[in-house]
Amino acid sequence: MAENESLCYLISMSPKTRQLLEQVESWPVEDQEELAEFAREIEARRTGVYVMSDDEHAAVRRGLQEADRGEFVRDEVVAEADERHDR
Repeated sequence: MAENESLCYLISMSPKTRQLLEQVESWPVEDQEELAEFAREIEARRTGVYVMSDDEHAAVRRGLQEADRGEFVRDEVVAEADERHDR
């Protein structure tokens, strides 16, 4: 993002949001990452475009590798998960 684009966001940002983001700088990295995840979800809802995190990309790659090896979850396990979801 260009510097002038960042400045535009700061100018149009609400005072509460600006204050919160200033506080975020003092948070532990884990908490900052958690906030970033929430912000990514909001951005996806607003734009209709979801961008996967590095962890999600890695999980998808692992799943595809497992599928390539023929490693699938047993039907019984899927059925149990479906039953829990329908409750």
